[in-house]
Amino acid sequence: MIVFENVGYRYGVGPEVLHDISMSIGAGSFHFLTGPSGAGKSTLLGLMHLRLRPTRGYLTLFGQEIGALRRRERPALRRRIGIVYQDFRLLDHLSVFDNVALPLRLAREREREIKRNVTEILTWVGLGNSLNASPRALSGGEQQRVAIARAVVNRPSLLLADEPTGSVDDTIGFRIMRLFEELHRLGSSVVVATHNKSL
Repeated sequence: MIVFENVGYRYGVGPEVLHDISMSIGAGSFHFLTGPSGAGKSTLLGLMHLRLRPTRGYLTLFGQEIGALRRRERPALRRRIGIVYQDFRLLDHLSVFDNVALPLRLAREREREIKRNVTEILTWVGLGNSLNASPRALSGGEQQRVAIARAVVNRPSLLLADEPTGSVDDTIGFRIMRLFEELHRLGSSVVVATHNKSL
């Protein structure tokens, strides 16, 4: 599913943040990406999510070499990837329901299907009673579950999670990990970046 061959990445003209990364991530696998803060975990996820492009080497995603992709071909690949950001990135002017529905609306799904899928996934993460709430009215753990629901609502082939338990207590953290395990059982590949080795 993902192949890195001698990949390097640098921001601007500074030193390489990542260098000589060679690895592969198979379909249907589950991986932890560990290391201390500042080690480059988020940068590596940014490469996997196509937010960043390698400054050298080759990165292949879903059988396509990223360096050879045209700009207009990238969104179709991105739609196969769900990402849970460390800082949630919820839109405060939208309800919980509309935050989760956003990827489906961008993909031009039918509103009837959107309602069914969003309600189902929010119930699955324990927020079935918060559909119309503002993200600001939720706790940090609840906001994190909304972000997870948004990332998985379109059943991605690949789920990337950047420090998904960094702002929640251990009980919620382990519940979040159980949600990722369930998604993995449904067939998604999962990569979780964390400095919390107890996970």
